[in-house]
Amino acid sequence: MFIEEAPPRTTTPSPVSPRAVQRDRRVAILLVASVVGLAVLLAALIGLGADDRVITGAPAWLKPLKFGVSIAVYTATLAWLLTLVEGHWWLVRLVAWTTGAALIAEFVLLLIQVVRGTTSHFNTASPFDAAVFRAMGGLITAVFLAAAVAALLLALQRGLPPVLASGIRGGLLVSLLGMAAAVLMLANTGIDPGGAHTVGALDGGPGLPLTGWSTEHGDLRVPHFVGLHGLQALPLLAWALTRYAGALTERTQVLLVRLGSTACAGVVVLLAWQAERGLPLLRPDTAVSMVGAAGALAVGAVASLLVVRGRR
Repeated sequence: MFIEEAPPRTTTPSPVSPRAVQRDRRVAILLVASVVGLAVLLAALIGLGADDRVITGAPAWLKPLKFGVSIAVYTATLAWLLTLVEGHWWLVRLVAWTTGAALIAEFVLLLIQVVRGTTSHFNTASPFDAAVFRAMGGLITAVFLAAAVAALLLALQRGLPPVLASGIRGGLLVSLLGMAAAVLMLANTGIDPGGAHTVGALDGGPGLPLTGWSTEHGDLRVPHFVGLHGLQALPLLAWALTRYAGALTERTQVLLVRLGSTACAGVVVLLAWQAERGLPLLRPDTAVSMVGAAGALAVGAVASLLVVRGRR
């Protein structure tokens, strides 16, 4: 299907400029998807001002706004990461096209439902709504599998700066964990047999500003969000360490990034546990608070030890 061969590349993989990303034809569809995300964001901002409809307790155009921001950031980040992969021309292209095309289709389905004045997720009210929901589930499954392949490609990639490599691989794995949290939403059938993101109540109740996360019940969107954006946070941590922690050995910086990845994954699991217990983000119970505090103390202690012992 993809018969074009990759041009020979002889340089050591390293962080690349935005212009270099734009020149890599393998990831072009991801840049298109990122632009589409920004266009959806702009349309949603206009919609929020011009359309006063409410869908499941939130302004009709709030969900497209959040999706526009999240998908624009995700596709731009993935485009950069795939540019670091040497060789595997057709496989990188397959990952990029699967992700980009699936997310553009996701936008189309989401906007169709907003225009119709109804929800896109967990909606089985009519055969059409159910078909849209199933289609969106299939598209996100494809995105998840593509992300898993990207994680494997970058795990096998040699020549990347060690600290950056740790941040990238950790970020991809935590992002996959965040995507997997969506499975909990499908299994959350206690109130709505079609699934839901709110635990212990119907979707659409009182929520936090902008995010809409429930202030009265557990909300599985919280671990989903935190996990997804580990893809940006952990490479950023790696960059910050290489930029500002020059007094530490490279091995220590790598260990700190790995510790950060473990901590981020632990936060995703903790937030999922909290949500499954029916507890809103800002009102954890004693058990969740104690586990969180113990984890934070452990991470802080290990990080301090690494810094003290890891100076050049």
